[in-house]
Amino acid sequence: MAQKKSLMQKAIDAAKKVVAKPITPKKVAKKVVAKKPIAQKKVAKKPGSLKKFNSYTPKTNEKYMGKSQIKHFIKILNDWKLELSNDIDRTVSHMQAELTAYADPNDRASQESDMALELRNRDRERKLIKKIDRTILNIANDEYGYCNGCGEEIGLNRLLARPTATLCIDCKTLDEIRERKMAK
Repeated sequence: MAQKKSLMQKAIDAAKKVVAKPITPKKVAKKVVAKKPIAQKKVAKKPGSLKKFNSYTPKTNEKYMGKSQIKHFIKILNDWKLELSNDIDRTVSHMQAELTAYADPNDRASQESDMALELRNRDRERKLIKKIDRTILNIANDEYGYCNGCGEEIGLNRLLARPTATLCIDCKTLDEIRERKMAK
């Protein structure tokens, strides 16, 4: 018991020493880096991160889906489509460059699994590009911003969250309830 107590006492004493020591920040030599002009700075986008859409604040007495709102959503949709297209092109070139024949079956299986996942993601993005194209066509036909189910306004907040939305929140909720019941 005395030996256990002494080990315990040693551990407590060591912990007290660590806690009692003041932490002194290390001095780091600062690197002097010339700053780039603001126009040349680029914001690095993490691969796989979701697109964040610019907010839109309607002016007082502004008509729903007026010219400024339509222009805003066309810009969002075109930027999103361009970003998705660039991601697809980047994936294709990456897959071509990284094609390696591994001798180990486990390494080959991992590579094939990674490629299958990438292709599945790119296929989802390809479908989203088609949906964006349909949405741009709806804008050209003056059908954008109105629910396909009930004909009511979808709402700016919903369109800012999902610019390709075709149903208002009520119709979408009912649609999801129907899908869940059909799945059972």
